[in-house]
Amino acid sequence: MRLEFRHFIVIDGNRGGNESRRAAEASECAREQGRFWQYHAILFANAGGEGAGNFRDARLKAFAERLGLDQGQFNSCLDSGRYAAAVREDEALARSLGVDRTPTVFINGQRVTNPIDFEEYKTRIDALLGP
Repeated sequence: MRLEFRHFIVIDGNRGGNESRRAAEASECAREQGRFWQYHAILFANAGGEGAGNFRDARLKAFAERLGLDQGQFNSCLDSGRYAAAVREDEALARSLGVDRTPTVFINGQRVTNPIDFEEYKTRIDALLGP
């Protein structure tokens, strides 16, 4: 079984903006240092309205510093836009699959209708694992 995380930015039912895309890029820069999920948690803890400045580059870099990431490596990664195309590709894939909210979860190509219902996950995964 393989777990994949894809970025799809949705804000109030609309596609996200540049700040959210930059936050997604920054999380990939954190992944380079093995800290994707910790960085992801900081992003969600500090989320606000799109364009409110919560995900300005300076703040994204400060979050990395707070996690103790190698600041030079992180800043270089973010400043380069290394993951911009990958984030846009994730968005295009999500649109092609009809994703309209986050979180949206697929298990073995099938959309989980209620992604916060543990029993639905358990049922689907148990069916994949078999007896």
